[in-house]
Amino acid sequence: MDKKTQAYVKQTLPALKELKAPEGMSLDEQKRMYRQMCLIREFDSQVKTLWMKNEIYGLAHSYVGAEAIAVGACENLNKDDFITSTHRGHGHTIAKGADVRAMMAELHGKYEGLNRGKGGSMHIADVDIGMLGATGIVGSGMPIAIGSAISAKVLKNNRVTICFHGDGGTNQGVWHESINMAAAWNLPAIFLIENNQYAIATKLGWVAKETDLYKRAIGYGIEGVQIDGFNVFDVYNAVKKAVEKARSGGGPTLIEARYIRLLGHFVADDQWYRDLKADEIFWEYEPIKRMKEYFISNKLLSEEEVDAIQQDAIAEIADAIQYAQNECTEPPADTLYDDIYADGEIIY
Repeated sequence: MDKKTQAYVKQTLPALKELKAPEGMSLDEQKRMYRQMCLIREFDSQVKTLWMKNEIYGLAHSYVGAEAIAVGACENLNKDDFITSTHRGHGHTIAKGADVRAMMAELHGKYEGLNRGKGGSMHIADVDIGMLGATGIVGSGMPIAIGSAISAKVLKNNRVTICFHGDGGTNQGVWHESINMAAAWNLPAIFLIENNQYAIATKLGWVAKETDLYKRAIGYGIEGVQIDGFNVFDVYNAVKKAVEKARSGGGPTLIEARYIRLLGHFVADDQWYRDLKADEIFWEYEPIKRMKEYFISNKLLSEEEVDAIQQDAIAEIADAIQYAQNECTEPPADTLYDDIYADGEIIY
């Protein structure tokens, strides 16, 4: 790697760290995290193929390259903890524990989908496991996260909320309002910026003078940290500390997971606005490749054992596609107006 490329990598990924498993984390736990990342990678890789074949409905936004963030973060959560998501929500949903069969059925618009085929990619949700929903409006997950964090504080149920959002959402007014409220009320919330350095085609440096977004935490009197978004262990460690702090009444944390988007903003984006040749170098740092190298170089697993984990994830997604396409049904016409209002008595 020449000096110019080295400087570009350092500027783009200032938090880059060597992979090192947290003390006390078993090999089985590490393997589970790797498999979850492979599952997310295969799911979104297949989603693009399915979209190009016109077999799924609506647009979709790939989580490829960001797998370490969702997995490293959600590994610290209980089933009854909450997360809020973005338009790029498949990875968050899988990492929180959703059934990939039901997810794939949802993207196919089938009645057996997580949301009866009505949510699709950008509005997928699984409230039963605390995944409060993807959303197509940039930054709109912030006040939802505040709501769940307030409920936890009022009910004293010890739950925490992680609000996943991108760098593009950090200049929205609701972003500042939400973090200010969480800080002022000492809410059990973690604001996790997935800084992929592009808001659609807008580079972060064009719209923000300070591109180290974690530094904004000082204005709200809370802790802010920047981490390696391509490193599942670095994400795990930072979120673990933030979760423990939130559960113990210590209030919110702002975490900036720094990485770079490897694919286009959405499935049909040709990325005309960036230097794809220069950015090829970042495939050397992507989380699945790095974790595979970590297993092998530290003699924790053989290459064959690592590949077997990946193949198992690939088979699970193939099964999900088969299920969605061959075993699921179209939503009945008489269910069109179902799920608009909550069941039971409405209390004002």
